[in-house]
Amino acid sequence: MSLISFIKEAGEKLFGKGEAKAAQEAAEREASAANVERLNKAAGDAIATYITAMNLKVDGLDVAFDGATGTVTVSGVAADQATKEKVVLCCGNVEKVAAVNDMLTVAQPADESKYYTVVKGDNLSKIAKQFYGDPNKYPKIFEANKPMLTHPDKIYPGQLLRIPPT
Repeated sequence: MSLISFIKEAGEKLFGKGEAKAAQEAAEREASAANVERLNKAAGDAIATYITAMNLKVDGLDVAFDGATGTVTVSGVAADQATKEKVVLCCGNVEKVAAVNDMLTVAQPADESKYYTVVKGDNLSKIAKQFYGDPNKYPKIFEANKPMLTHPDKIYPGQLLRIPPT
C-alpha cells in the first residue's frame, strides 16, 4: 500500500471525451456535490476500462478518481507483482493523474520493481545501461512495460516505467 506520484501533464488522454473529460474540470468550477461525484465516477470507470483493455486481470478491481486532487485509488487482488505494478502504471500514466493510491494486494508476492520517470533524450537502451550496466538489456524493460508500451522507441518524457529487478 503506497502513494505513487506521477506527472499530471503526461500520459494517456483518457479524459478527452464525454463525462470523463468533465471530471478533470470539476474541481475548477462550481458544481453540485452529486455532479462532481458522477463525473469522478465516470473518470474512474474510464481508467478501469483502460486497465481491462490492457488485458490486466485483477479480482475485485475497484478504481476511484478524485478530480480535485488528481488522485486515483485502485484496489483488488492481482495474480502477481508484475500485474500489480502494470495496473498502477495504467492508472498513473493518464493525463490529469498526479498520484495513485495503491491499495492492491497480490496473490503471489515477489520482489518489487523500481520505477523510472522518462526525461527528454531517454531511450530504453540508455535506461538499461543506467539500471543494469548494459544497454543491450533494454528488452527486459520493454517486456516489463507491455502492453502499455507497443514499441521500444515509443516512450515519452514524464512517462513512468517499471524497471524489474536484475
